[in-house]
Amino acid sequence: MRIDKYLWCIRVFKTRTLAATNCKAEKVWVNNELTKASRELRLGDVIKVRKGPIHFSFKALAFPTSRIGAKLVTTYALDVTTKEEIEKMERIKLQMQEERPRGLGRPTKKDRRELEEFFDFDDEDFEPES
Repeated sequence: MRIDKYLWCIRVFKTRTLAATNCKAEKVWVNNELTKASRELRLGDVIKVRKGPIHFSFKALAFPTSRIGAKLVTTYALDVTTKEEIEKMERIKLQMQEERPRGLGRPTKKDRRELEEFFDFDDEDFEPES
């Protein structure tokens, strides 16, 4: 089976075109060798895919006939990604989840209402400058 089709079938990439593009961009290795999209895989081959700063690794266990459901991926590919790469992915996720510090940017409606309540601001008390 072709490497681009296999990566699409086991849901590493959303489209087969995207899988082929990543092969062409030298982001896919088979047995530690850069590969073309047309390379034929064999059982037991180790595939390394770079997605962003993380290198994911998979071992080919079987070849599906078409794209499979997410629950069936483990029957066709074994995830052999190193612990260091998984930890790197977790650190990146934590950095992305940080909240915006309060006080930055425009206040929300809720913030405005709380400010008005705090200062007891009424439109009747407001007199424009002359």
